[in-house]
Amino acid sequence: MKFRQTRFPLLAALVALGGCALVPPEEDPVLIKLDDLDRRLAAVERILANGSLVELTVQSDELQRRTADLQGRIETLEHDNENSANRQRDLYADLDERLQELEESIAVAGPAATGTSSGALPIPGGSDRDNYQAALEMIKEQHYDEAEAAFKQFLVSFPDSQMADNAQYWLAESYYVTGRFDQALKAFTIVVNDYPRSRKVPDALLKMGFCSYELKRWDDARTSLGRVQADFADTTAARLAEQRLQRMTEEGH
Repeated sequence: MKFRQTRFPLLAALVALGGCALVPPEEDPVLIKLDDLDRRLAAVERILANGSLVELTVQSDELQRRTADLQGRIETLEHDNENSANRQRDLYADLDERLQELEESIAVAGPAATGTSSGALPIPGGSDRDNYQAALEMIKEQHYDEAEAAFKQFLVSFPDSQMADNAQYWLAESYYVTGRFDQALKAFTIVVNDYPRSRKVPDALLKMGFCSYELKRWDDARTSLGRVQADFADTTAARLAEQRLQRMTEEGH
């Protein structure tokens, strides 16, 4: 652009010289050359200007296309996340319902007849691990009276065992599945109070809430279930607690 600004004084000087030579402007080769250069320069500038606009337009269209593509991906991810959350809620609700049905059917069926006498270990003279596994098998086989006696004797014979907290939990469970909710509540409370570092604490708190629910102690149930959510978030026990709390709300408790 500086060239165009500075060429006019030169053009004037040349015109003056041409005038002195008495050459008509339209025939002056210098002026003809300058006019040609001026036209060519103007044409180049127009091309450059038009080319810049075209490039900017192309870039703008490309940015708009990418933005639309990203927006579509975001909407797809949001939809997938929502569907995943709904499936998880349905899964936990189904799990809670199935567990409740199983517990109710077990309570109705009642404990099977057993041959273990009160005060005797399942494996007399055996280790704490052997006796714990034997008592746990009784729970799995739904021999709840026998399991209750076995876990009671286990806690007497091996009070310092690393499996004492689990034994206490399954003793409480033997009460719960047979509908003895008051005894179960007390036994689960021992797990929470006497074994605060046990991995069974979240489940014991959950079952405390379930026991209080069955006993129609609504405030106690909400307290225990709320504690599971507060202290053990992102666990299965916390999600089951949330399901039971929602159920209580729907029932007006």
